[in-house]
Amino acid sequence: MPCRWIMRSDEEVPSSVADFADKLEISPLIAEILWSRGLHSREEMDRFLSPGLANLMDPTLIPGLEQAAQVVAHGVREGRKIGIWGDYDVDGITSTAVLKTFFAACGVQTEHHLPNRLEEGYGLNSAGIDDLFAQGVELLITVDCGISDVAPIAHAREKGMTVVVTDHHLPGETLPDAHAVCDPRLDDSCPQSHDLAGVGVAFMLVVRLRRLLECDDIDIRTLLDFVALGTVADVVPLTGQNRILVKNGLLFIKEAERPGMAALKIVSDYERRAELGAGQIGFNLAPRINAAGRLGDPQKALSMLLAESVDEAMPFARELDMANTERRRQEAEIAEQAMEQAEQQSHRRSLVLYAGHWHPGIIGIVASRVVEKYYRPTLILCDAGDDGVIKGSGRSISEFDLHGGLTRVADMLLTFGGHRQAAGLSLRKDDLETLRDRFEEIVVEEVGPEPLVPSIKVDRSLSFSEIDYTLLRELEMLQPFGLGNPEPVFMSPPAVVRDCRLFGREREHVKLSLADAQSGACLAAKAWRMGDKLTRDCKGSTMTFAFTPKIDRFTGVPRIELRVRDWNE
Repeated sequence: MPCRWIMRSDEEVPSSVADFADKLEISPLIAEILWSRGLHSREEMDRFLSPGLANLMDPTLIPGLEQAAQVVAHGVREGRKIGIWGDYDVDGITSTAVLKTFFAACGVQTEHHLPNRLEEGYGLNSAGIDDLFAQGVELLITVDCGISDVAPIAHAREKGMTVVVTDHHLPGETLPDAHAVCDPRLDDSCPQSHDLAGVGVAFMLVVRLRRLLECDDIDIRTLLDFVALGTVADVVPLTGQNRILVKNGLLFIKEAERPGMAALKIVSDYERRAELGAGQIGFNLAPRINAAGRLGDPQKALSMLLAESVDEAMPFARELDMANTERRRQEAEIAEQAMEQAEQQSHRRSLVLYAGHWHPGIIGIVASRVVEKYYRPTLILCDAGDDGVIKGSGRSISEFDLHGGLTRVADMLLTFGGHRQAAGLSLRKDDLETLRDRFEEIVVEEVGPEPLVPSIKVDRSLSFSEIDYTLLRELEMLQPFGLGNPEPVFMSPPAVVRDCRLFGREREHVKLSLADAQSGACLAAKAWRMGDKLTRDCKGSTMTFAFTPKIDRFTGVPRIELRVRDWNE
């Protein structure tokens, strides 16, 4: 879908930025990019480019963390058996791995429970608590969940358990009656912690526990591979504290000393010691772990991460790879059917799609693909069981608050939750058509009746002659890229399309050869999933491209290549 191009900053870059670049020993272009992203002093730029662990915040500033750490430390000293309850996604699984690995290093045995997404759903439940109680658990710690589980936590208290909640989701009006509740969003006292993923909160708890339990000989930096994996997968802003955690965690993922991480990289078609960016983590490593939870048993992913040898980890890694292949097959099948329904509703400003047989663990991914193609708030639903209930996932556009929209139809929903861009919901099947009509009215009221066009932010214009390996190495300093720190996007001068060819199984991608009409410099380019729009007819045309320059190593010989984001004729 064609985009509106918006300059990331319309302010004139001050002359002082060149001085910043000189003192930081970076190119003026990199300094300009940083300035346009709100880093307006040399000190801010320096901290961004060198996010050392020494700049991590004091964990006791996180609301509730000190009390949580004190309760856990007291339980450890008393010899109370610990149970850890995580979530079935990458964030929850890696959070569980962080605590289990730390406690094991302390000589403390732990039990754990990761819910089956299809049978138990999200969060705590009484049956799982009963199982942990039967295993002798006296101290229950939640990670990446618990902040809304008032009833199950009350049940755990009735069993005599000490309960510590660690979470990062938005609290409701009523907090669970736990012995300690730690969540960066409990209040606004520590805004720098608000964007932490669940695994980031778990790691900060470990930082404090290490001191309280006097385990100074344990190197908790080695847990940062878990933290980076879970943080990237949870799509939280990669700025501030998260940038520090992920930037350093990627170094441990590169080394892959952990057997489970090595196995995961190998089945993802990387060399064991390959250097990976956040994009490769998010698109290749994380989906294989998520596939376990989406299709059934998240325990296999945890077993792989905690394996003591590569030989032990590889069978689990292969299972996850097979599960991911099956997930992708089902995703493609559901996406095709969902796109057909979306086309039938193309006259609407919102999309509410339903088929009873769609897989509940996959519809959220498909919703994202529908939004990407049609740029409309989208709800995708499927059957939840035999009781006439349907459930679904929603994804939104930047102009529409999805959680706010669902709040306005809360009277007809059985459950709902989420945030501005993503949400989950359930309702009676009989209310589906009413939901479709009311949701449409709300979206039209909020964003207007005319179709919206997505926008793309451009950092600055860039001639092909300015692109060399030195620049690309400098751009790597801005990693990790993700939410809050997107890859730089540049605007080309007029470029002649010398060649245009389709490739891929479905011929859905495009290879281009582009020549800068001003300098004559010629570069290869790829446009992913744009084969239906960027056709061979463009050969010989002069166009302007929005692009990100890359180093392509696919053939084994590094070469400069452009990733096309959009174009104007």
